[in-house]
Order: sequence, then C-alpha cells, then structure tokens
Amino acid sequence: MGLATVASRARLGLAAPPVSVEVHLSGGLPGFSIVGLPEAAVRESKDRVKAALMSSRFDYPQSRIIVNLAPAELPKDGGRFDLPIALGILAASGQLPVRPLAGREFVGELSLDGHLRPVSGVLSAAVAATTAGRSLIVPAGNEQEAALVEGLDGHAACDLLGVCAHLRGTTALPGLVRTARVRRPSGPDLADVRGQPAARRALEIAAAGGHDLLLIGPPGTGKTMLAVRLIGLLPELADDEALEIAVIGSVADGRFEPGDWRRRPFRQPHHTASAPALTGGGARPRPGEITRAHHGVLFLDELPEFPRAALEALREPLERRAITVARASGSVSFPADFQLVAAMNPCPCGFVGDPERSCRCSPELIARYRARVSGPLLDRLDLQVSVPRPPAATVLSRDSTGEASAEVARRVDAARRRQHARGWLNARLPVDGLFDACDAGAGAMGLLEAAAARFHFSARACHRVLRVARTIADLGGAPRVARTEVSEALGLRLLDRGGPH
Repeated sequence: MGLATVASRARLGLAAPPVSVEVHLSGGLPGFSIVGLPEAAVRESKDRVKAALMSSRFDYPQSRIIVNLAPAELPKDGGRFDLPIALGILAASGQLPVRPLAGREFVGELSLDGHLRPVSGVLSAAVAATTAGRSLIVPAGNEQEAALVEGLDGHAACDLLGVCAHLRGTTALPGLVRTARVRRPSGPDLADVRGQPAARRALEIAAAGGHDLLLIGPPGTGKTMLAVRLIGLLPELADDEALEIAVIGSVADGRFEPGDWRRRPFRQPHHTASAPALTGGGARPRPGEITRAHHGVLFLDELPEFPRAALEALREPLERRAITVARASGSVSFPADFQLVAAMNPCPCGFVGDPERSCRCSPELIARYRARVSGPLLDRLDLQVSVPRPPAATVLSRDSTGEASAEVARRVDAARRRQHARGWLNARLPVDGLFDACDAGAGAMGLLEAAAARFHFSARACHRVLRVARTIADLGGAPRVARTEVSEALGLRLLDRGGPH
C-alpha cells in the first residue's frame, strides 16, 4: 500500500492550470489505470512509464496502480505527465523520498530507456510555476525556452535517473542557463522601396498610431514590400510583451526558439485559410493566425480572395483585440492585439485606373469583386491608400529616394511616447476620451462634418478619421488636431471616397 502526490501542469489555451498527479498502490491483481479525463497520449503513458522505470533499474511494483489526474473535469493531453507519474510510482513504492516532491512541479515525456523528451507549452508552465512560487523541472530540450522566464527556480534534466538523484540530494541538477537576450535585426529596410511617397507616409502613420491599413494597387507595385517593412518601424517590445509572444509560440508550435526573443511576429496566411485557421479553433482550441500575430502584424494579401466567413470573423477581434473560441467542452480566450495590413487589386485584372494598361473588367465585375470585402470590415480599416505603378525610371534607379527605416522609426517612437502619456495608443482611444484627446477646432470639425455628409460616413468612420488625425498631429508634435490633420486623414480613406476608378 502506498500513496504519493506529484505536482504538474496541464495545457488549456495559453494557460497552464495545475494538476495533481495522485498515485495509489494497492493489493490485488497487478494493473495500471489512469483516470481524470486523460486523452489517448496520456493513457498510453503507462507503457512508456513502465519501460522507463525498468530501463532505469528501478523495481516496477507488482501491485494495482491507479493514477488520478486531478481536477478530473480538466482534459489532459500529451506526454507531459510521464515524468510526474513515474516519480509518483517511485515515491508511493518507497523507492524515492516523498518530502523533496513538495514545492516542486514536473513536466516531461519519457522515452522507453528513461531519457526525457521535450514537451510543448513549457513556457506557460514556467510562467505559472513562477507565479505560484514553485520550482520546475523540465526536460533538457526545453531548457533554453524555460530560461526565458525571469525569476523561475528551474532545473533541466536529461533522464529519469538524474531527476531522482536530484531529489535524493546525491547529485544536484544544474540550474537553467539564461542566454543573453539580444534583439535580432527587424528585417528589410524601408529604403529599399522606390517611390510610393503616399504609401510610405501611410505606413509611418500606421506604425505611429497602431492603425490597420489597406493597400490598393495594380500587381507588382510594392504592396507586399511595404507591408513587410512595417515591423521595422515599430518600437522594441517590452519584456512582458515579448514573453506573451513567446508563450503563444510555445503553445502553437510546441516550442519557442529563444533566438526569436523580442522579434515582433509577421504572419502571412494564404488566402485559402479558413475562419478557424485565422481565429483559432479545433476540438482543443489552439491559437489562430490573429493570435500568432499578437503584438505584431497580420498581412492578408489578395484580401478579396479570402473566404467571406474568414474575413467576417475578423470584425470582432479588430474591435476587442481578443478572441473567445467557444466549444461544447468550454471556451478559451486568446489575445489578438495585432495590426492588420491587407492588400488588394482595384479590380480582378488589377489595372482599373492604371495610366499604362487598360482594364478588361466590366463595371459589374468590378463591383462584385469589391463586394467580396464587406462594408463593415472596410469601415474598421483606418487607412485605405492607393499604391499606383511607379515610373520605370524610379524603379530602376540605383539610388534610394526614401528614408531608411531607422529614421522613420525615430519619429514613430516619439509619437508613441506622446500617446503613452495620454494612456492610449491612438488606434485604441475610447470614444469617451477621443474628443478631449483631439481638442479639434471648429474648422477641423467642420471639414469632417462636410466630408461625412458628402461621403455618407458611419459614426465609426468619423471616429477613426479623428484617431488618424490625432496620430498625424503626434507625428508633427502638434498639441491639438487642426484642419490640416483632418484633411490628410480624410485623404487616407480611399474607398470611403469612392476610389479608385
């Protein structure tokens, strides 16, 4: 007879709820049962644990073994419970002291020879263990990942024997080795883009205020080049933001590469992506592209080619900056504070309004093409700008005609500091504080009222024009929004003004 309890962590969305691995040995016919809502990979752990114990020269109890993973209503998946189950069996059978298990948590998958394999979602377990004030032992393959969490009392082990020696106090496991956190280069430079002064200006405004951006132009005019360079204009991530991104990557990909620390994500899903692929989903909800782009950029090229349901699913996250995925077994919330950059052609052939090539599309075909993107979604995109075909002489010039990313990034950083002093990024300014933040005069408001009446702006569109105008004023260091800023902001809502033609 014997009973032991070992602490571990499950995986639920981006969270790592605690799990008590309770192991009970009793008389009767030998057997091994795992209860507590285990999925297939957890049920199969009994064979991995038995082989690992015997390969490590431990005595395998010839008893009735019952393993309870509590709480029972929480689903458990993966091989992360192999190590705590094995330690529980050893403690319950008297082969390992029980006292050292207190205050420690364990995750790890066992190979048949007793070595530890890395598991997914270790970062969320490390964050949760640190918050709970407990030590965490992880497989050596997860060491660099877990070491990203400041304040974690953690150790990495190569095999089951090493963990047992550490708990017995005979051979201590080394602490986690924290590598230097160096920000890697942010990517391509804006100086590579030839021409396109209006689109470059829109990109700077989008970076400064966190605004969503739609680029409209013929094929090959630089829409993708501009979108990729937005990341290089954004400020450096704070530690808590970098850790959020790392946790998301750890859960979604199984592991997070420490070399990507402080790198903002840039996600570019194909236009065949479904709504669950963008927003997240599955029987056990997993992060979608909008969560993978958290604190970064989600680029949707060929916007009208995406399924209508997938695009409409973006409307709520663009407002809430979060997504809740509901399933019959429960709901999981994921963060989704991303910047949306979309690109589209002005018509199916791409050449309506092009001065050099004639359009082959009928007005009805153009109308159907643009109708694939709903008005409510377009209404949520603060900036809608044209990216026309640049002259051949500009494209083939050996000399860059625009500023480098570093120069623009300095203005963006200064504008964001002004916004942080007010407490909100301009794109997220609540309506009840918008008018005070803008402090617009009669001339500026009169211009906006006239434009709203002429182009039939919604209330949301009016508010978004004011937010963009506030960002333009911040870039110029102006304390209040004037007529000039409102005029430029109105010029950056191309589709609301009926263009391009």
